[in-house]
Amino acid sequence: MENLTHVDQEGRVRMVDVTAKPQTDRTAVAQGWVTMAPSTFQLIRQQGLKKGNVLETARIAGIMAAKKTADLIPMCHPLKITHSQIDFFPDESTSRIRIEAAVRIVGQTGVEMEALTAVAVAALTIYDMCKAVDREMTICDICVLRKSGGKRGDFERDGNH
Repeated sequence: MENLTHVDQEGRVRMVDVTAKPQTDRTAVAQGWVTMAPSTFQLIRQQGLKKGNVLETARIAGIMAAKKTADLIPMCHPLKITHSQIDFFPDESTSRIRIEAAVRIVGQTGVEMEALTAVAVAALTIYDMCKAVDREMTICDICVLRKSGGKRGDFERDGNH
């Protein structure tokens, strides 16, 4: 289990000690998709849902979620996020909305979990606001697209995944 940083030699979980690591500029970008019925997609686009502006509410929820990741994921460090951005890319031809979250810090550990959490909570917020009209929405393919900073260097997802 020596390759798992959150597990010690005896197999016990632990929070990784980042005390000695230098602070560097770190960024992570994640994405996910929400697929829905064409009529639901149009309601979102036309702001026709009684609960309000779905995408702006999901944007706020995603930003809040990035800041609360350490409260949700047991071994995550509480981080001082310096930037969080949520963007939506609606695709009318498939009735899908791609959610992209970018998170940035100057710190000792990465922000991949914060970006993933932001996407997940933004997607869940879209579902919550639209479930009265479409219970068959699907949330899928949440993943890290790229990250920069840190000892292991930059990462960019292979387009084949």
